[in-house]
Amino acid sequence: MSRYLLSVATLWHREVKRFYRERARVIGGFAPPLVFWFLIGSGLGNSFSGPGLPSGTTYLQYFFPGTILLIVLFTAIFSTISVIEDRHEGFLQAVLAAPVPRSCIVLGKVLGSATISCSQGLAFLALAPAVGLPVRAELLPFVLAELVLVAIGLAGLGFCLAWTLDSTQGFHAVMNLFLIPMWLLSGALFPPAGAPRWLRLVMAGNPVTYAVAALQRGLLQGGGGDGPSAATCLAVTGAFALAMIAAASAAVGRSARS
Repeated sequence: MSRYLLSVATLWHREVKRFYRERARVIGGFAPPLVFWFLIGSGLGNSFSGPGLPSGTTYLQYFFPGTILLIVLFTAIFSTISVIEDRHEGFLQAVLAAPVPRSCIVLGKVLGSATISCSQGLAFLALAPAVGLPVRAELLPFVLAELVLVAIGLAGLGFCLAWTLDSTQGFHAVMNLFLIPMWLLSGALFPPAGAPRWLRLVMAGNPVTYAVAALQRGLLQGGGGDGPSAATCLAVTGAFALAMIAAASAAVGRSARS
């Protein structure tokens, strides 16, 4: 057990240290969502209204929780690219040959990426009072738990994609085709209540929707409105995190047997 935990901790430390040594990845994970939040929020601030928007909430405030999720998403993507780079550099082959369980690779990489994306999301969360969104102390544990769970889920999803792809170009193509639409259809840009019925059904099947709803419940005036309950959000996001870790472990196991 001690060797297992040491292996996981070593890979976790390597992921965190490597990411923050490369300033381009830090900026790439944090700056674009911040720009999107300011430009889109400012552009739609005086023209956006619709069912599901909490009363007394500006669009910049409504868009704030979704921007936190976008930062977590971007950072998880930029950090899990290291899986492809490690394969090309030969480091991944050396780890696979080490006398430790394959799950060490999954946990070390995923927890490292989740730590990085969580820290980036928390840095933006600290700006909430500046836009009129006071972080209530009684809801802070709920918000933090949701951030951790969705960070693990997105990092696990990024790991699965990176493990099956052989180039960073292909990884970015999949991100644009698959991961960004997950965020767009999460309620981050518009309330699900104002969407057509078929789109609401798609959004209800999107696990990121529940993470956005949880952050809105914890930050916005009036909470989550008619959205899913806090317990439902935690349950769905927790199931998503466990499913992604299981999928990543299965992907590593298949490649080890082949």
